[in-house]
Amino acid sequence: MPDIETKSEQKDEGRIMELNFGRVEGLPPEEQQWLQELKYIYDYHRSANRKKRRYYNGKVTLNEVNLGIALPAGLGKLEIGCAWGAKTVDVLAGRSMFDGFVTENGTKSEDMDQIMKRNHLIAEYNKAVKEELKYGCAFAAVSGEEDDARVRFYSPHCAAASWNAHEGRIRYGFAFEDARRDESDVTWSPEHVNFYTDTDIWELDRIGGTWYATQNPHDFGESLMVALIWDATNDKPFGQSRLKEPVRRLIQGYVRTVANATIGLEFATSPQKYLLGVSDEQYDMLIDNKFKQYVGSILYSTNNPETGEKPNFGQLSQGNIEPHVQMLRMLATQYSAATGLAVTDVGVINDANPTSSEAIIAQSQTLILMAEQLNKSNGDALYRIGRMALAIELGTVPDELPEDAHELIAHFKNPAMPSVASTTDAALKIATARQGFAQTDIFLEMIGFDQADIRRIRAQEQRAKGDAILTEEFGNADNGEGVGGIHNEDVTD
Repeated sequence: MPDIETKSEQKDEGRIMELNFGRVEGLPPEEQQWLQELKYIYDYHRSANRKKRRYYNGKVTLNEVNLGIALPAGLGKLEIGCAWGAKTVDVLAGRSMFDGFVTENGTKSEDMDQIMKRNHLIAEYNKAVKEELKYGCAFAAVSGEEDDARVRFYSPHCAAASWNAHEGRIRYGFAFEDARRDESDVTWSPEHVNFYTDTDIWELDRIGGTWYATQNPHDFGESLMVALIWDATNDKPFGQSRLKEPVRRLIQGYVRTVANATIGLEFATSPQKYLLGVSDEQYDMLIDNKFKQYVGSILYSTNNPETGEKPNFGQLSQGNIEPHVQMLRMLATQYSAATGLAVTDVGVINDANPTSSEAIIAQSQTLILMAEQLNKSNGDALYRIGRMALAIELGTVPDELPEDAHELIAHFKNPAMPSVASTTDAALKIATARQGFAQTDIFLEMIGFDQADIRRIRAQEQRAKGDAILTEEFGNADNGEGVGGIHNEDVTD
């Protein structure tokens, strides 16, 4: 299908096309070559990424989906809204609930917590995972200085990278550090780009049409840029979009069917009428006010003065849109199978709606397995991001971090999202079988508390224990037993 885009989208992408480095002052020849390679990679994927963004936003025109059947050619620019693309991304992204970093022994890293708070890491991850599923990958870059580590996430619309297949990581990449001021800013083009290599972070600034490079060396031995990748293969190391071609074809089918049904509905609610055997004067009278004749309570006509016969009134059979409805149900079923979504997620009522939380989980089992796969892949990426950021925060390199830093684990909530009743019941059964389990953080996680709630619970438990100890000690003092086991005695001269 041709890549159809609106004028506003053309302007938006035209701004990105203004990226042209040319010769960068201060950049060595080898890095200059890498930068041009990245520019080629970025341009190569730009059109496909634009298409995926349109399908996510539901901006699909009939020119893109019309097969030349039923629909008039003049309706080509008509847009039919479709939320299936957004649902495909958002529903799976909503089950990837990053909850912070923990160590293997369950403790928290205060330094890591500071990094997370400073960079709003949980909120930023929630946005990045949507970009990852939309385009196949998203990027995270680490920078900063001691006590001020920074982590930023980037969409493929403003970043590109080259893959090192041997080491399974990014070889080098760049990201636009600045953004356009407003959607109406039609003259925007990036003026600051960060270029990441195994030995440096190059800051590229455009001044008066010329790019200048500033070198910031590091000793990490790898690029400080990490990719969050969905559904990678050997030939597609940067993953595949959830909105790949077979899924887009089904969205096209939805748009086409809705357009046909909408036009058919107009004919069904306004059936064609006919009137035979009228004179020219009678015909002209009816034509003069067709709307009145259609909606009036009484439609009348006198005999034809030329023939003396009464006119013959009639109406063509009303159209039926049920075939369109059945087509939509079939497309929704196919879409559900292709994406793992439940048919109810794509707006089709299931006659056999599940009535229990267990049945709902069973219906979403494919999506849950996808979410577990997503969390595992992103957990590995977040581990690398966390170690890099922690090394910068502590003024060292990842290989020289404290031992507990090597045990960082990215923690995710249960993607099945079971009911509180079921998880509580399971947790209580485990606590009965394993002594001391009820006192662990895992127990609290199982019954639905997040890490922030767990910390508050532990803090208040400690406070309550302290209050109890003080109450007991002062109570003993009031009884004449003294504090800390030392008895008061009367002192006499």
